[in-house]
Amino acid sequence: MSKEGQTALPKTMTAVPQNAETQMRKLKIIEHISLDGVIQHPVAGDDLPYGDWTAPYRSPAGREAILAAQGERFDLLLGRLTYDLWSGYWPKAPSSPMADRLNAATKYVATHRPESLEWGPSEGLGPDIIEDICRIKSQDGRDLILWGSSTLTSILLEQGLADEVLLVVYPVLLGVGKRFFAEGTPPRSFELVSTNAMPTGIILSAYKAAGPLKTG
Repeated sequence: MSKEGQTALPKTMTAVPQNAETQMRKLKIIEHISLDGVIQHPVAGDDLPYGDWTAPYRSPAGREAILAAQGERFDLLLGRLTYDLWSGYWPKAPSSPMADRLNAATKYVATHRPESLEWGPSEGLGPDIIEDICRIKSQDGRDLILWGSSTLTSILLEQGLADEVLLVVYPVLLGVGKRFFAEGTPPRSFELVSTNAMPTGIILSAYKAAGPLKTG
């Protein structure tokens, strides 16, 4: 949901081969996205010239759809900026299905300051982010959800580590801002799992990874 411009990632990252029999945890990306593919949201100090472009389209039906897509038990993969924004709100939020599930999740955070992670349970990712994500995915445990980090989203798509993608599409064109698919992302195919239209105009489309790009 936010631009991770303040998270410096290693320039060299080595992907670890994944064995289908040992990859026990699935990783789902959930992104709020405009019709022209922008996933950047306003945060202090960024260059997006708009306010919260998702706010006019929120509804109880949309909230319930997001809760259902997340499931009751999951862990989180977050960039540092998203973690800092959320840690200032969710621990103090009134009890609700969303707050309780986010607070209970283990947060795996891309950060150079793991000792400062106060909103737990949490764990800082190592200097080789791709290797660490592969390690976490290979362990037994709850499925993982990436919320909000446009930088980590690009990395996961480039490395083929995302098993599922849920796009929450808003009926707006923004014209500027960071896009979901970064330039140079390798071509690949996805299979539509479900689609759900909200009364406010939001469409939730869920996809699962389906291998290399298929052409005619």
